[in-house]
Amino acid sequence: MVVIIAAIVGITFVALSAYWLHRRLVVATGLSGRWAVAADALLVVGSLVGLPAVLVGRTLDPAWARPIGFVGFTWWAFVFYLSLGAAVIGLVALAVRLIRGSPEKPRRWVGAATGVMVVAAVGAVGFGLVEASRPAVTEDSAVVDRLPAEFDGLRVAFVTDLHVGPTRGADFTRRVVAQVNDAKPDVVILGGDLADGTIVNVGRDLAPLRDLRAPLGVYGVSGNHEYYSDDGGSWLDFWETLGVRPLRNERVELRRGNAVIDLVGVYDATAPEPYRPDAEKAFAGRDRSRALIFAAHQPKQADDAQGRGVGLQVSGHTHGGQIWPFGYAVRLQQPIVAGFGNVGDVAVYASRGAGAWGPPVRVGAPPQISVLTLTR
Repeated sequence: MVVIIAAIVGITFVALSAYWLHRRLVVATGLSGRWAVAADALLVVGSLVGLPAVLVGRTLDPAWARPIGFVGFTWWAFVFYLSLGAAVIGLVALAVRLIRGSPEKPRRWVGAATGVMVVAAVGAVGFGLVEASRPAVTEDSAVVDRLPAEFDGLRVAFVTDLHVGPTRGADFTRRVVAQVNDAKPDVVILGGDLADGTIVNVGRDLAPLRDLRAPLGVYGVSGNHEYYSDDGGSWLDFWETLGVRPLRNERVELRRGNAVIDLVGVYDATAPEPYRPDAEKAFAGRDRSRALIFAAHQPKQADDAQGRGVGLQVSGHTHGGQIWPFGYAVRLQQPIVAGFGNVGDVAVYASRGAGAWGPPVRVGAPPQISVLTLTR
């Protein structure tokens, strides 16, 4: 029943979106003839491809359905910019009508403005497709309290939000792994949201992770997407088969010579039972004189780390907004969108992530593979 209701809601939303765009792009501009037919045909075909895109990785196997996911999700990015532009033009047209009192006069400039907007939307999505396909290694330094001399200069590769499955596959993961290994990190931390879909359909797209190399190990914490299509605990079990050590509300010790620092990781803030994040359990029994790195998928989880002596928290989840202007909305939900910031007494680093959720598009928030050099 839930699936049926979700399907009805989804189809209704898609139909209403297409109809609204038809009204704004065709009717409001006075478009007619072949151009009107072509515009309406594009709206219909795009919507028909976009509908099954959300099923790729979950019920549709990306081995054959990934082109549907790629084209369908790209269509939704295009629809987003078309809707944003059409809404702005519609508001301006309304203001002109109210001022001039003539409903027909604006049509000529509305048509011209709409044409420019459509070209701009195509350009933005095209740019975003290229941008999202090229995650770059970014180098930053992070000062960590109580860091032992032996760990001064420790290189931490933080990789998060790959979101492989519906639009990206094993080739994308393999490229990211190669970039990480080329950076020669001492330790690798995976920040969650590595895949979208079930283990059966998408697990093979993460297989290249077993080639990650770091002398102090590869660790990971779950994100919210690990729980959307499959059991989150099963995903973490699968990570272990790839050589990744999941941190399930727990602490591990990283050693260099006689020196030790703590790495603590918790489940995602939205994880359901029995995977709820438990900071008390994760931080229990630690020597508070040690330096501490805290891994949590969402920056706002710094609230649970207050007063615990955290030297640095690493998080993902935000994508830096991914598609402008979503970054402004992310700021309403997370204390830090990208880069360094402080949440209470916790220094937080938020990565924009290496992949993209939904549309394989990034505008104004380029993908990154973060390498942090810890300093005293």
